Amino acid sequence: MSLEAIAARAAQAATKAGRAVQDVTVIAVSKVQPDDRVRAVLDSGHRTFGENKVQEAQGKWPGFRADFGHVAVHLIGPLQTNKARAAMDLFDAIHTVDRPKLVHTMARLAQDMGRCPDLFIQVNTGAEPQKAGALPEETDSLIASARAADLPVRGLMCIPPVDADPAPHFAMLADMAARNGLSGLSMGMSDDFEVAIAHGATHIRVGSAIFGARTTG
Repeated sequence: MSLEAIAARAAQAATKAGRAVQDVTVIAVSKVQPDDRVRAVLDSGHRTFGENKVQEAQGKWPGFRADFGHVAVHLIGPLQTNKARAAMDLFDAIHTVDRPKLVHTMARLAQDMGRCPDLFIQVNTGAEPQKAGALPEETDSLIASARAADLPVRGLMCIPPVDADPAPHFAMLADMAARNGLSGLSMGMSDDFEVAIAHGATHIRVGSAIFGARTTG
């Protein structure tokens, strides 16, 4: 697979769903990918990437941005509170806001820094104990507290349970977003992004189908 092929499939899925192609952003998930693979995707003109860890992104993206100009980098992995300042300084969007403590920390830092990246609330739609994300019944209050703190909440994110039909989870996320007046839906990965687009995804997170299998991690 390749970025060109993924973009074509995403466009076809958007058209089939009666949506504008430009309303779906492909996030190329570059976590633990070798620099030469990332550079090749940058050379193709793509400018939106996703990373799982703050430290890895800190070691990678300042150099690439120096070479290629501004690149939008999104954090799609769990965020520890003690890494919040570094994350807010580096990333254009954070998709994994999932608990009140993190909201409070980010609100304080946003005041201190005078800026804040776009934020997505991560929802644990399958209520899986091992997985990050606010439980569905907690999500409305978490959105409300983030908004009360003047944080720029743009949408919701989910990762459906492995081996489950993702469609009900995507539908649940879309309903939650609509109920809260949010337009952003970060959902869908390499194996299910077309289903996600059919349910309104605005951001799809695709890694191996663009870069090939990860070498580590």
